[in-house]
Amino acid sequence: MTEVTAALRSEFAPTGTLRVGLNMSNFLLTRTDTASGKPLGVAHDLGHELARRLGLPVVFVPHPNPGALADAANKNIWDVGFLGAEPQRANEIDFTAAYVEIESTYLVPPGSALKHANEVDSKGVRIIVPAKAAYELYLTRTIKNAELVTEPGADASFKRFVDEKFHALAGLKPRLISDQAKLPGSVIVQGCFTAVQQAAGVPKGRSNAAKYLAAFIEDAKATGLVAKAIADNKVVGLSIAALA
Repeated sequence: MTEVTAALRSEFAPTGTLRVGLNMSNFLLTRTDTASGKPLGVAHDLGHELARRLGLPVVFVPHPNPGALADAANKNIWDVGFLGAEPQRANEIDFTAAYVEIESTYLVPPGSALKHANEVDSKGVRIIVPAKAAYELYLTRTIKNAELVTEPGADASFKRFVDEKFHALAGLKPRLISDQAKLPGSVIVQGCFTAVQQAAGVPKGRSNAAKYLAAFIEDAKATGLVAKAIADNKVVGLSIAALA
């Protein structure tokens, strides 16, 4: 990897402390410690190791959802962010390749005629999806026939799915498994509509930092650091992304 110089540290962390932005709505990659109230998880562990290699102190900056994290990219709030790499976000963020992938699919109510993910985008079908999630951005680009409705947050989306009798709830498969348990007879359809690419990124204009971060993520995948973080945090439902 590139040598860590004072200039690189300064580009990464203009304040002298590496500010790592986290998306706290992704329960597979982030969580809050009940005792301290501080963020933990796979993304936290990777951010901590990045700071260690750079020789920088680190502070974690939690955001309630990926949209809020992405929207803050040009506001000098964070220096490195961990979130889904979506084309709409690449205008403000230089992303690495993915370090993990998460299948996104649909939950359908009891008795639904929908059996496979590729059947859901049909006339008359109403889909509800958490707003500003990476998979919501994907569906907004790709849904042609069904009606797509957004709702802030996964919990509120599930409630509306049940209360308003939507035909499908879009989400990350591990989250939908937990939702399925709350609605007896509901079914997770076969297949998926996408696999969300979870990556790291820096705000635009930090080209050397972006290059180092990309190499760090590849090294983290190749050396087992990502796998260790997943195991240490006892996470189920993540697939380590292929090397770039």
